[in-house]
Amino acid sequence: MSENNHDIREIRAGSVVIEVTDETTGQTFRRTFPIDYLETSSVVRLGGENHLGEPSEIVFYTSFGMRKMKDLTGGGIDYDPCGTHTE
Repeated sequence: MSENNHDIREIRAGSVVIEVTDETTGQTFRRTFPIDYLETSSVVRLGGENHLGEPSEIVFYTSFGMRKMKDLTGGGIDYDPCGTHTE
């Protein structure tokens, strides 16, 4: 999330726009897809249906999300980032 949007907790949309520039021709193309989009400080999740019409999703972790995941699974460093935990 942008540093200027501290009050935004998540971004949701029912479609996404993908813009690509072809490596050979240099032409730019924009396409809109019916993909459910969810972005938080931890993940970007894209959801839709597979070729059988079943729900399917792919999740990309942000660097913050990866640090959180490592901490939750015991792989992170042992420190108290907010200073509120006691031993």
